[in-house]
Amino acid sequence: MDQVKIGKFIAECRRKTNLTQMQLAEKLNITDRAISKWETGKSLPDSSIMLELCDVLGISVNDLLCGEVVTMDNYNKELENNLLEMIKQKEQAEKRLLSVEVFIGITATVVLFALVFVAAFVQMSNGLRITLIVFGFVLFLAGCFYALRMEQVAGYYACKECGHRYVPTYRTVAMAPHMGRTRYMRCPQCEKKSWQKKVLSKD
Repeated sequence: MDQVKIGKFIAECRRKTNLTQMQLAEKLNITDRAISKWETGKSLPDSSIMLELCDVLGISVNDLLCGEVVTMDNYNKELENNLLEMIKQKEQAEKRLLSVEVFIGITATVVLFALVFVAAFVQMSNGLRITLIVFGFVLFLAGCFYALRMEQVAGYYACKECGHRYVPTYRTVAMAPHMGRTRYMRCPQCEKKSWQKKVLSKD
């Protein structure tokens, strides 16, 4: 999707409805700075606000994502292209999220070992030594929590038995035995336990 084209289209539609950026922002209960970012192509409207924005501007979501009013002749084709593009962008965002998860996990582990090493081999009082070790474990646990949360929400887990793909709860993921990103969990559809791999697409 062309963000600049979409931004210009939003600005054009806003002017046609005789709304200033401030007035449109008030209708959507957001800041005029957000409107400015859309219209300059720096960002896209969040999916949670797209329907309301389109209603105010008198356009369809398909029009918005195309950056122009779509004719009935190519409506279905453009809709399909937009859906495929959105799926592609979602998968790319989730890949980045999983990369951040790895970075957080490695960083938390390195910090823990560094603080334990310092506490073990550097001359200091016992109180400071204990404080360093406790601080290292707190950072490590916090890192593990956020890394696991990212793994849970990015993509899906695929059941080995029935192929069903789903997003489990945080507790289910945290409690499941695992090898890397493959976890032994019960499928909510077939109710069977299996080693379920992390995948990015729903199909």
